[in-house]
Amino acid sequence: MAASALAPPDAGLRRKLGGKFRPPRRLKVTREGRYFLGITFGVGLAAINTGNNLLYLLLGVLLALILVSGIMSEIALRGLTVRRRLPTRAQVGRPHLVEIEVHNKKTRLPSYAIEVEDIRAAQPADKRCFFLKVSPQSTQVAAYRRTPQRRGREAHVAFRVATRFPFGLFEKSRQIEVPGELIIYPAVHTVRLPPPRARNIGVGARIAIRGGSDDLLGLRPYRPGDDTRQVHWRKSAAMGELVLREHAAEGAPDIEIELDDVSALVARPEPDDERKRWLDQFEIRLREAASRAVAHLGRGDTIVLRTTSATRIQGNPRLGSDPILRFLALLEPSATPVENKPKEPT
Repeated sequence: MAASALAPPDAGLRRKLGGKFRPPRRLKVTREGRYFLGITFGVGLAAINTGNNLLYLLLGVLLALILVSGIMSEIALRGLTVRRRLPTRAQVGRPHLVEIEVHNKKTRLPSYAIEVEDIRAAQPADKRCFFLKVSPQSTQVAAYRRTPQRRGREAHVAFRVATRFPFGLFEKSRQIEVPGELIIYPAVHTVRLPPPRARNIGVGARIAIRGGSDDLLGLRPYRPGDDTRQVHWRKSAAMGELVLREHAAEGAPDIEIELDDVSALVARPEPDDERKRWLDQFEIRLREAASRAVAHLGRGDTIVLRTTSATRIQGNPRLGSDPILRFLALLEPSATPVENKPKEPT
């Protein structure tokens, strides 16, 4: 037999087979349900040993309650669609809201006591929303608050929809695959910047100064002693006061921020204390770069952020800080430097 015929199926095939043979419902017995089943079992034994008709009648009632519980919980779970509304941006250390929307497609029957659990990849499920009643052909919205602790790409994969209706004896649940993704930005703290005309603001950073090039920085009010040739007469007439065009200096560079993201420790297969310390320091440097970038953009500066792995990204106040923060959120440390020309991130 060929070696390929003995090879195990790949991960994709295993996932497909696992999804195909996954039970449509999962049933868990609650604490009250265990007591109820114990009583039912005891009544059944007593009825068989004694032959008492009243005990048989009581046993029938208890078994009927179990049957009714299964039917009504199934009705509550059927016909439900679930959606999530992720925020436009999220940041480490800052709470954000995730909205869960449940729609009942049934035309006549409501759903009671619905609990929706948002499942994230490789993370414990700790956030749930409870819906007491979802009327027929209606939608209910609830939200949970979450404070992320790590930057990066956060994948939401599915919902676990469960109910203990009507008696709380059993918890029946189903899983609904609804993928979603949220980019967690790094934390940003307040940074005190030097005056705009300062030339030396730190290692790997430069600041733009004003001058007489063709690049227009903006408008400012006229001050005594200014060159009247730079007066913007149309804007001055509209505003009722003299305003001047302000140009960038010839060859003035942007703010440049450098981030060291290269270390041979990253390539070690086994984690150790030295590698962990370097990764912790890398996260600190990344947060510092993010804070400085946001501060400069808030002041109106144009920045260029470079990494030692030959990646760069430009930012300006018109686009805001989202492109820079997204780039830093997805940045992973590299094991070896890249010798080619710096490239823009895709």
